[in-house]
Order: sequence, then structure tokens, then C-alpha cells
Amino acid sequence: MKAFVFPGQGSQFSGMGKELYENNQTAKEYFDKANDILGFSITEIMFGGTAEELKQTRVTQPAVFIHSVVSALALGDAYKPEMVAGHSLGELSALTAAGALTFEDGLKLVYKRALAMQKACETQKSTMAAVIALPDETVEQICKEITAKGNLVVAANYNCPGQIAISGTIEGISAASEALKAAGAKRVIPLSVSGAFHSPLMQPAKEELEAAILETSISTPLCPVYQNVDALPHNEPNEIRANLIAQLTSPVRWTATIKNMYKDGATEFIECGPGNVLEGMIKKISASL
Repeated sequence: MKAFVFPGQGSQFSGMGKELYENNQTAKEYFDKANDILGFSITEIMFGGTAEELKQTRVTQPAVFIHSVVSALALGDAYKPEMVAGHSLGELSALTAAGALTFEDGLKLVYKRALAMQKACETQKSTMAAVIALPDETVEQICKEITAKGNLVVAANYNCPGQIAISGTIEGISAASEALKAAGAKRVIPLSVSGAFHSPLMQPAKEELEAAILETSISTPLCPVYQNVDALPHNEPNEIRANLIAQLTSPVRWTATIKNMYKDGATEFIECGPGNVLEGMIKKISASL
């Protein structure tokens, strides 16, 4: 079975989508439509912007979404998904590419998500770090102990065996980094992000986005969509909506998602969007099965 997967924030690069725009009529139409929906030329930034310009959350999220969805739809008859999933922001790409959201509604939601998250980041200084080569349970326990002392830090992204991202206040991440290294982590790498994504610190963004999600029409997708919150397949619009609302403050259960897709019959994973970060994670997950 073919499974299509869609990346999240961080996989952007200058020049993304340019070749697609120039060589595929369907892609060109979607890119032009995206500029109209957003009210500014995001393609100019995607095709020729600096890394710094592309790193702004308000640009990054719609840019990665547009590139990912258009990459899938531009495949034409070759795009026949039997299951889909997306990492964090990529979940909205997956839902759009599977027909649960229209391209216009998906892009509007992504833009609102980006602005709401940017605002939450500015309100409370926070960050993230990647923890390498430590069991999930150890990371969770250390985060719990530090949070109990008053500095919030949580496990945010379960990316693949031996790689988990933590999210929290600056003080929480700093204290956790020291404790995790002392517990045997090979490395704890600060991530170049503007806030504590997938943590309780995103609650203001969640509340803002919830109103927009409740107003957006969600259809039954073409195939099951494996969602971040529970790593399970969903077809029912109200379930999809509830999981989408919960996503901003809940961890991304990517390892469990890929394991469940394999269990349910996935034989081939195709990554749609900039870069191949998910491909690397999926290789590590499949090696652990």
C-alpha cells in the first residue's frame, strides 16, 4: 500500500517549488492561487528569498504547506494515496492532499496557525531541543521532574527511536539539557525555533486556532489520515477536527504513526514536500520493527 507523508516546519529552503512552478501547469495554477489567497507573493520568497526570510513562521508554514500539497497534486494519476500522515504542520498538508480540506481552506488555516503560533512565541519566550540516544521514558521522567520544580518542559516530538524533541521555557530546556546529558544522552541539540511548539505554552495559539477550525468545513478524506495526537487512522470529519484542535499543545507521535501505518499494510512511503527529513526518520523506525 502507498503511504504519502508530508513534512513540517524546518524543511524549507530558498528556491523551493521554483522548478515545479516552471515545469508543471497544475503546480503553476496552485502557486498563483496561493498568492491570491494570502494577499502577498509568497512564491517570490519561496523561489528567491533568503534563509532568514524563509525562517519567519508566518512565511515558513504556508510555504512548506503549499510546496507539499502542490508536489502531491502535481503527480496527477500517480497520486493515489491509500493512507496519509503529516508531521506537525504537515498534518494540514496531509488533510488537504487527501481532500478533507480544500486547498483554500487548508492554506487559510495554516496561515492563521502560523500567526497564532508566532504571537504565542512572542508572549512567552520559549524554545526546543533535540535529545539523541536516550529512551523515551527517561526523557519523559526528567521533563516531569523539572516541570515539578517550576520550569515547564515536555516531550514534544517522538520522531524516531533515539530521537525525541523537548519543548518548554528557556529555563526548563536549559535545566533539562544538563539533566539529560548527565543521564546518558549522546547529544542535546538546541533547535532553531522561535517557541515551544507542541507544549502547553501553545495554549493561546490553540484557542485562537480552535475558532478557525470550528468554522472550517471538513470532508471525509479519500483515505485514512493518521493524526499526530493519537497516531491512529481517521476518516470521520468530527474526529479529525477534534484531533486538529488538540494538536498544537499535544506531542507529535511520529514513531507510533509510522509503526501503525506499517502494521496496517503500508509497503511504500512517498514524501511530498521540501527535503527528505521524514524519509530518514522512517528508515530508522522501520529498522526498529
